Amino acid sequence: MTPTPDDQDPGPRKLSIFGREVPMPRSRGLRIALGVLLILCGCLGFLPVLGFWMIPLGVLVLSYEFASVRRWRRRVVVRWERRRRRR
Repeated sequence: MTPTPDDQDPGPRKLSIFGREVPMPRSRGLRIALGVLLILCGCLGFLPVLGFWMIPLGVLVLSYEFASVRRWRRRVVVRWERRRRRR
């Protein structure tokens, strides 16, 4: 039996940041745990090594899994682009 296109694994998801693609884990649970961990560690950004840059990265990872986070992220991107075009 040959696999149909629906049966095939779409491959690893890739996170595109500033034109660079970073592979994400294949496991949905691992992606969610990674996103939550990034956000929680980002809240401790005043400590060395950790930084507040981890919060938007965690939101970006979670936006691949949850529609509500994806909508929120998309609104922020649209506002940012509108603001940038006005200048």
